[in-house]
This record gives sequence, structure tokens and C-alpha cells, in this order.
Amino acid sequence: MGRRNRKGERTDTGGIIGLAQFAQDHAEALEYDLLTRTNYTLDDVGGRLSWSALSSFVRNLGTDSALARDLGKSTGWETLIATNSILADIYDVLQAINANIVALGGGKKKKIKPYPRPGKDNDKKRKFGTPMPTVEGLREWIRSKQNGK
Repeated sequence: MGRRNRKGERTDTGGIIGLAQFAQDHAEALEYDLLTRTNYTLDDVGGRLSWSALSSFVRNLGTDSALARDLGKSTGWETLIATNSILADIYDVLQAINANIVALGGGKKKKIKPYPRPGKDNDKKRKFGTPMPTVEGLREWIRSKQNGK
């Protein structure tokens, strides 16, 4: 597991020293992967977790790992979000096909509701109070509350 120096030149540092430097350079991502996948932390290396076990762990991490994202080796297709998004798109297309088939058979075509996606507001937004159009309106409201109105 050679590494590159500050000038970007490849060095021959390997073994435990190279792995220790690599772990230090990518500590946050490696710590996350270790903790979530093995219940070990970097503090366990050299004790409960051997250096060779850490090396094996790093070499065999998949592209869905935090370390792969940190190294820029993740495409984003490995995530559940990508998979779920594709499945929701397929669901929407199947709903549209089904509605078209029903309409061809003489039935009434229904409006299709897309499958809910995370991060999108699928419900009507709840409103609290009325908006204040200006800063002066806010000041008047504060004064009215201070005067007990």
C-alpha cells in the first residue's frame, strides 16, 4: 500500500509505517468503516485488532464504504439512495402504464401520484400564522405584543 509524498511522488513506504500513515491520512472515514462494520476503532489497532487485520480490512472494503468515498473511488451507484430512487422511478412508470391500459379499456384515466421520495415535500406545507411582508410589519407586531394588545 504505497503512498504519495507531499509532491505527489510515489514512495516505497509500506508495511506498518505505510498503513499507519494511510490510517492517519484517512482517519475519519476509516474510523467510521471500522466502527460500523466491526465495532473496532483505530484505537484498537495494535491491540485487539492486529495491523495485518487492518490491512486486510482496508484492502477488501467495497466501493460503498466511507473510505472509498474519501478516496474518490465511489461512483454513488452503490448507495441505497440510488437503488431506492431507481425503484421509485420504476414504480411510477408502472403506475402510468397501468393507468394507460385502464384508459384504453374504456375506464377513466386516473391521475398518478408519484411514489414519495425522501427530501421532497410530499404533503401540503403546514402554515403557522400569517406572513409579515416587511421588517416594519414585524416591528409593529413586536410593539403590539409589548403593549399587551
